Amino acid sequence: MSVNSFLGVFAKSPIKPMIQHMDEVNRCAEALKQFFKAVYANDWDAAETARASVVEYEQKADELKRKIRLNLPGGLFMPVERTDLLELVSQQDRIANKAKDISGLMTGRQLQIPEPLTEAFDAYLIRCLDATEKAKETIGEFDDLLETGFKGRERDLVNNFIAELDAIEADTDVLQVQLRQDLRKIETELNPVDVMFLYQIIDWVGDLADLSERVGARFELMLARV
Repeated sequence: MSVNSFLGVFAKSPIKPMIQHMDEVNRCAEALKQFFKAVYANDWDAAETARASVVEYEQKADELKRKIRLNLPGGLFMPVERTDLLELVSQQDRIANKAKDISGLMTGRQLQIPEPLTEAFDAYLIRCLDATEKAKETIGEFDDLLETGFKGRERDLVNNFIAELDAIEADTDVLQVQLRQDLRKIETELNPVDVMFLYQIIDWVGDLADLSERVGARFELMLARV
């Protein structure tokens, strides 16, 4: 998107670029599904290709973040503070950064998910990505919230989304504990250095859900000030 067309979007609504950014962040996270599909198959050429998509989406999200920071007007006639919007976009951006970090560490070491853990790990990954999707849905209601004065049915809908996001994040905590326990049972059979990095990957995948929950919490805090 050119600078002029981006500024044109701002002229219509300063909220739409925030929604666009979260959409791009979610695409970045969702690209991990294809990436890990290649990892499970031990196909590192396909994993590198999938990682390139993750990086591309992260770069697009980063560019949108910079444009928002540079072009968000200082004198917004809105019930939300400019600083709140800037903090929200930073929180959103951390999800894309984490997705890129995950794919980078995995490909850098050609780190395999042990076959006994693949099914549980994939269920864990998908549930964490449910959180990024729910965060996208939540931020996607921002424009409609503005139109309704941040109240009524739209406000109730967003409150429900945030509650669902909290529940998803709680699910991922349970799955993470079980996955770490399962890894502990077989860690003596694995390369000790790989084991260390596997624990880190488990934590980082969980961060996708944690960061998504923080997006919801930041959004909720902003709405509480309206």
